[in-house]
Amino acid sequence: MTLFPNAYFIIGTAYAGKSTLVRLLAQKHHGIACEENYHDALLPALDAAEFPCVTYTRDLQDWHDFIRRTPEAYKAWIDGASRECETLEMRLLPGICSRGKPVFVDTNISMETLKTVAAPGRVLVMLADPEISVRRFFERPDREKQFLYRLILEEKDPQAALENYRRGLTLINSPERYQAFLHSGFPVILRDEKRSPEETLVLAEQILGLA
Repeated sequence: MTLFPNAYFIIGTAYAGKSTLVRLLAQKHHGIACEENYHDALLPALDAAEFPCVTYTRDLQDWHDFIRRTPEAYKAWIDGASRECETLEMRLLPGICSRGKPVFVDTNISMETLKTVAAPGRVLVMLADPEISVRRFFERPDREKQFLYRLILEEKDPQAALENYRRGLTLINSPERYQAFLHSGFPVILRDEKRSPEETLVLAEQILGLA
C-alpha cells in the first residue's frame, strides 16, 4: 500500500550527505524539503508518557545528565526516539504530501515500514563508513553538537567523558547497522570524498527517476 506517491525518502547513516541531498533535491525540483528532525514541529504538544524518548531533551533539567549516560542507555534512547519519530512522521506526511509538490524526506521511518508506504523506486540509502560518525561527530559546526562538546569539556574528567560519549556513538553506528542498510534491497550511494554534492545529486536523480 503506497501512502505517499509523491514522497522521496532518504535513509542511511550519519555523515553520508542525507541532509545536503534533501535540500538540493527540493531546490532543483521545486519541492518540499523535510530535513532532519522536521517532526520537531510537533514537539511542544507531545505527551511525555506517549513519547518518552522524543520528549526527553525537551523536559531535561540538566544537560550534563545527557552526556553522562552509559553508552548502552544512549543507544537505547536513540533507538526509541527513532521509533517514536516514525510515528510522528506518519502523522505529518499526509498533510505535507497533500500540497501536490514532490516531497524529499530525511527520514527516521524504518526500512520495513518504507517497503509498505513508499512508492516503488522512491527510497534511497546513503552510507558513510561507521568510523566517520564517531571520529568526526564534533567536527561539525552546527550548534547542537558544539553545545554537547562544551558540556563534555566542563566535566571533571573531559577525556573520560568524551570517550564515554564516543562509545555510545560506536554502538549506534555499528557495522551491523551499516550492513542492514547496505543489504536492505534499496539502492545505495556510498560516501565518496572525491565526489561533490552536485555530482551526488545527479547520481541520486538517476536512481530516483528524476533525471
